[in-house]
Amino acid sequence: MREPLAFRMRPQSLDEVIGQQHLLAKGKVIRRCIEEKAVCSMIFYGPPGTGKTTLAGVIANELHIPYRLFNAVSGNKKDLDTIFEEAKYYKGLILIIDEVHRLNKDKQDLLLPHVENGSITLIGATTSNPLHAINPAIRSRCHLFEIKKLNQEDIQQALRRALESECGLNHQVEIDEDALSYIAACCNGDLRFALNVLEICALACSDQRIDKPLVKQYAQIKSQSMDADGDGYYNALSAFQKSIRGSDVDAALYYLGVMIQANDMDSIERRLLVCAYEDIGLGNPAAVARCTQAIDAAKRIGFPEARIPLSVAVIDLCLSPKSKSAETAIDNALRELNRHPYEIPAYLNYTPVGMDQDEVYDYLRSDLWSQIQYLPDYLKNTRFYEPQSNSAYEKILAENYRKLCTINRSNDLKKLKNGKK
Repeated sequence: MREPLAFRMRPQSLDEVIGQQHLLAKGKVIRRCIEEKAVCSMIFYGPPGTGKTTLAGVIANELHIPYRLFNAVSGNKKDLDTIFEEAKYYKGLILIIDEVHRLNKDKQDLLLPHVENGSITLIGATTSNPLHAINPAIRSRCHLFEIKKLNQEDIQQALRRALESECGLNHQVEIDEDALSYIAACCNGDLRFALNVLEICALACSDQRIDKPLVKQYAQIKSQSMDADGDGYYNALSAFQKSIRGSDVDAALYYLGVMIQANDMDSIERRLLVCAYEDIGLGNPAAVARCTQAIDAAKRIGFPEARIPLSVAVIDLCLSPKSKSAETAIDNALRELNRHPYEIPAYLNYTPVGMDQDEVYDYLRSDLWSQIQYLPDYLKNTRFYEPQSNSAYEKILAENYRKLCTINRSNDLKKLKNGKK
């Protein structure tokens, strides 16, 4: 049985690689490494179908260095031990690890000494963000290189090569230009997906010609991957929250749509709540409450109808006054605690020891509550909260806060109880 078209069309040399000119063009880092016959451990990260594992193989071929493939999920420790034995006879043996972010601790412990002493050159491939997904011990020993999503011109170039190449379809079929463009547009930068569509269309066409109606039967628009470990996940969530923070309703709805297409309710829920409290906060607490209600409604009714309350929440948050004063306030307090160990005035202890009754906190004297000093002496009159004036609600809070700050709070509860300041 013949291999799939995508497998047959894998490049064997650097000049056959499509795209990635930021790494492979003349004078760029990967080409320079190959020209200088020098290779270091590295990790390629980027969307699926962009040629990460293929590029790793091409580097080994260009350098004429033996290489072995290892899958972090299906490979076992025995396989690694075999590779390490081979490395004793092939200096600098290249080990290409697919899905390197899935490498468990036992396998990492086996691998690290060989990467450190140079007996193994590691080239890892992952669709995940390496800063989130790759173990720091592995990451610190590798250079990180982004493999970018291919553009439509790159995809069309690869499809034409597949149509003409002896390893590919070898001129057995022709394709209309609009059909070629449609495949390139709907594959979302995934060359493997595009080649699979071309292959099935070549098998299905009746007159050795592929037209756009035929392509539409076998190709559906490939949505962005929202794998919880993937780069697309972090990028979409980041763009979503930044759009809400920047009050760009249309952009926020666009990125909400990306997550809805991925059926990623958990990420939408968490990110909306983070936005509500971090970015809107005291600017519009009512919108924060409404956001929670909208999320609850969305979870109850499920997709596709859940898109409606989620859209309501996003629009509400985007157009609400923003205030980060609550976040800034708690961060100020935490910063102080990082500088000094915390202290608590003795009269605030749950069970004060060695104090007279008129020196301890009195739960019944509500008239004194706002006159008592609650911070330790060295922090008296410290202000962690800095009100913002973006909304009518926080202006009211700010005015109340200003009045309370004028009170000369006391740590002498005995005097307070006796009516002395």
